Amino acid sequence: MKAYLKFILFFVIFPFAVGGQEVSYLGNPDDSYFAARELAFAGQHLSARDTLEKILTRYPDYSDVRSLLAKTYSWDANYEEARKHLNRITSVERNNREAWLAAINNEIYAKNTNIALGLTLKALEYLPNDAELIELKAELENKLHYPESPDENEEKEEEFSFENQVALYNGFDVFDIVYDPMIYGGLEYTRITDAGKLIPRVNYANRFNTHGLQYEMDFYPELSKMFYGYLNYGYSDSEIFPRHRVGVELYSNLPNAMEGSIGLRYLDFLNQQTTILTGSFGLYRGDYYFSLRPYVIPNPAGSTGLSGSLTARKYLKHKEHYLGLIFNMGFIPELRQLTVNSVLLSETIFFIESQQLAFEYQFTGKNLSNMYKAFLGLTHQELVFEPGRFFWSVTAGIKYHVRF
Repeated sequence: MKAYLKFILFFVIFPFAVGGQEVSYLGNPDDSYFAARELAFAGQHLSARDTLEKILTRYPDYSDVRSLLAKTYSWDANYEEARKHLNRITSVERNNREAWLAAINNEIYAKNTNIALGLTLKALEYLPNDAELIELKAELENKLHYPESPDENEEKEEEFSFENQVALYNGFDVFDIVYDPMIYGGLEYTRITDAGKLIPRVNYANRFNTHGLQYEMDFYPELSKMFYGYLNYGYSDSEIFPRHRVGVELYSNLPNAMEGSIGLRYLDFLNQQTTILTGSFGLYRGDYYFSLRPYVIPNPAGSTGLSGSLTARKYLKHKEHYLGLIFNMGFIPELRQLTVNSVLLSETIFFIESQQLAFEYQFTGKNLSNMYKAFLGLTHQELVFEPGRFFWSVTAGIKYHVRF
């Protein structure tokens, strides 16, 4: 078996084999709780609730488990179910600060300002010096004295559920030798449907004094609770983009807050076609997320191109607010295509030596409907037409999202 096929088989089979060893809640409820917390933080609320409810059948007084279960209901706007679980905790554990805060926020989300204020006053009887509770009390009292207009109420309701998103992004590369600066940009629209996420996109680039547009469509079909897919098609009549671009990938949500996938990319240039095998393995650990993605480019001549990307993120206030570090080794075909004499290379470029280190920072506005992402990277890459000689480049960009 060829080396690259062995590599792909190992990469795909290994995470599924590891993921199959799910920790039983009967044996260790703490391990199961931490795994469920990571699932919940990753947005997989149904899977998290399944684990948490099983723990409670044997450990009904495990308050951290019940509190997290209540939060997942609150995040999904099932405020009544969340209220039931949180009341059970606060009626027994009067000094459980996290449960009080979760109960207050649940009522705020449900727009029950009076009830939220009442819970805050009750919590302050047991935690009289808690700064966050004191601040919440002032905010809620101010809201009752100066109620919001209907438009503002509608705006607050949409903070926690968005079905549409429009994003505008731009960036540039600056090189120390040979190449002139390159400019990138684009506009995309995201729509959440019952079938999955749909993203039409228009990409713009100016490379080698040549303008070009590429039209793309991404679709992430929800196949089941465990599986979802990725389908992509892109078209361009410009020489600085592939004429056709196709992406197919199958993702699986694994136990213990892990995720694996396998797929391929197909790039059709003016004179050549390239097929790229890829996949990914990701895991959540507390407030951190790690992901590994290799690219394997078979070559009929006998050699095989191998590159990869490693991503690490630290989540801050919520899942849309994070700091990220990305390290790329080898040429990453999804990031950049270069040309020589106005002809975009579809084969030899995948076998050049390249390293990139990049930082990303994503944050939201006050009401979560506005989101921003900044990117800054440094690349060290071999010149295609002069093996052994390298250039440095700086990449920077920003992406703005508005959700509604």
